[in-house]
Amino acid sequence: MADSQITKRVLAEAIKKLMEHKPLSKISVGDIAQQCGVNRQTFYYHFKDKYDLVNWIYYTETIQYIGILTDKEAWAEGLIRLCRYMQDNRRFYMNALNTPGQNSFPEYLTQYLHELVAVLFSGLLERGDITKKQHDVISDYYTFAIVGVISKWAKNGMKEPPEEFIGTIRDLTFPAFIKKE
Repeated sequence: MADSQITKRVLAEAIKKLMEHKPLSKISVGDIAQQCGVNRQTFYYHFKDKYDLVNWIYYTETIQYIGILTDKEAWAEGLIRLCRYMQDNRRFYMNALNTPGQNSFPEYLTQYLHELVAVLFSGLLERGDITKKQHDVISDYYTFAIVGVISKWAKNGMKEPPEEFIGTIRDLTFPAFIKKE
């Protein structure tokens, strides 16, 4: 692993450790640098601000789970794995979900899930069962619904096993719209 990636990972671990006890809004770049024993300039060499670092964590650590979400056969397994990962990093993600605004975890998740949902409903569009406008509305609707229930699940302590939680989403949401090809 290149030195730059090692430093980024060290900074990521530092902010995750800090977020176990403090909300992101109360953490400074100086706190992050001090936590991992680097100077502020080292931080700024790699990230423009703490939000850039948090966004980097979302991207690098969740891409392995989100990356398979566009596969019509594996999307539910991808969400289960993502929820397990969130459970393993519970305090960080519960704190991240309480950080509103640009580069928030719900915003990040929405971007990736929208592609998944659009793919899941693409068969309806291709067969002419729905119009392009209906496809876009359905995709938006289900994307925001899934992000909302995942956020609620996380904020409520991530108690329900991901297999059951995502299984419920899969079983109740998609059979009504996805016909067998």
